[in-house]
Amino acid sequence: MGRMSDVERSGAELPEYAELVLEVAERIPPGRVMTYGDVAEWLGEGGPRQVGRVMALYGSAVPWWRVVRSDGVLLPGHELRALNHYREEGTPLREAAGASRGSMPRLDMRRARWDGATG
Repeated sequence: MGRMSDVERSGAELPEYAELVLEVAERIPPGRVMTYGDVAEWLGEGGPRQVGRVMALYGSAVPWWRVVRSDGVLLPGHELRALNHYREEGTPLREAAGASRGSMPRLDMRRARWDGATG
């Protein structure tokens, strides 16, 4: 994985499934995203909830903003941090409907979604 996670630094064993999920998250190119379900499908095991749980517990050591909800809504509680990463990486975004003041854009899933194969 390259970087040590908080779990690895503490000496605790990282569950095998968590290690696999984090490895996929690290492979997602800048400016692209995969949904929780995409990651589970790519691994061939688990589901969106299991991937979400791994990301919530261990994802801080990887580009967590690249593993997202399928509807393109930014991660609640982390919207501004994620939005900064998306803008830095040039991730395709869609402005909120009506572009009302203070509303968050969404990810443009059609353009941002990565299939796990192409660059």
